[in-house]
Amino acid sequence: MTSQKSSLEPPGDLQAPEPTELPDPPKHSRRTILSAVGALAVLGLGTTVLGEGLLNPPSSTEDGNFDGETLEFLIPLASGGGTDTWARFIGTELTNYVPGRPGFAPVNEPGGEGISGTNKFARSANTDGTEILVGTASTVVPWVLGRTAVKYSFENLQPVVVNGTGGVIYARTEAGVNGVQDLVNRDKPLEFGGISATGLDITTLVAFDLLEADVTSTFGFEGRGPVNLALQRGEIDLDYQTTSAYGSAVEGIAKEGKATVLMSFGQLDGSGEVVRDPNFPDVPTVPEAYEQLHGKKPSGEKFEAYKTLLGLTYTYQKGLWVPEKTPEKAVTLLRESSEKLGADKDFQAKAAKVLGGYPLVADADMADRVRAAYTVSSSVRSYVKDLLESKYNIHVE
Repeated sequence: MTSQKSSLEPPGDLQAPEPTELPDPPKHSRRTILSAVGALAVLGLGTTVLGEGLLNPPSSTEDGNFDGETLEFLIPLASGGGTDTWARFIGTELTNYVPGRPGFAPVNEPGGEGISGTNKFARSANTDGTEILVGTASTVVPWVLGRTAVKYSFENLQPVVVNGTGGVIYARTEAGVNGVQDLVNRDKPLEFGGISATGLDITTLVAFDLLEADVTSTFGFEGRGPVNLALQRGEIDLDYQTTSAYGSAVEGIAKEGKATVLMSFGQLDGSGEVVRDPNFPDVPTVPEAYEQLHGKKPSGEKFEAYKTLLGLTYTYQKGLWVPEKTPEKAVTLLRESSEKLGADKDFQAKAAKVLGGYPLVADADMADRVRAAYTVSSSVRSYVKDLLESKYNIHVE
């Protein structure tokens, strides 16, 4: 068997040429080097002055069009709950009003009662307007209380749109409660049924403290539905229900005379004062109940704490937020799109149940009002924490 040489090998009678050494390049003079460095410096300066955008281009969402983008909603709670339902409904509708018709991607990041997902957003969210945080009372209250697990601040976020809710405080008639006057000077305190003193219940607890009501509390119920059933069974005497649940949980038993509607939480108006809830126009607010009991208007740190919590947990309970460094043009576009959505009559009809009869608020002055409502003084924080410790033996970590 004969072997064959590779076609890459030179024939036997040819010799591969010896490698040729190239001459060394001429040495550069000091003047040449300095000239080159100077030219690069001038080029760099030109890039800085004339084309800084080449290195830091503006966000694609600043051009008034979100075409090709996706709005990602970070929902810091589990799917299926009220906040999740609200966020998915708003996101699906909002993308139809944002120029460019971006996609919509809801992302649930549950954990730590909403704290974990909100921490993640504050730490790593993109600042181009495409990543949006869903805020709710569940994440606001831990921030107000200054819990150590909270690494976010709503003062470092920009609001895009907010939506509120309301509610009423009612009592079991057989407990001897026929009106506000029956909350005080009692032989035996009334029993309030709660879920958690460090959640939405905190606004009701502050209301009781403001009113100087004779009330004790039992916590640990799994939701307001179970509390309502416990009241009907005579196991507790006081409860509150939000507007969306009022019809099914309270209205019927009130008409039957089994329950007495005492007061509504009210709403904050544009100047930060408490006014009657439009869904309960004939029901006195907590401040009005105080006046009935004590013959004067409320004031002082307890009232300031109540107004602060009313704004955070009811009037502006849910909202969409973007990082502080999001470009102004992108924020304005999202806000204006939300404003158009909220004004659409067809949307209002579809949203009646999901929004509970409260409007989407995204007017040009909304951000200033929300920032004022979300400015929590140190005295309010101290009062709330002291109330929890002294009356409920709850120490906020």
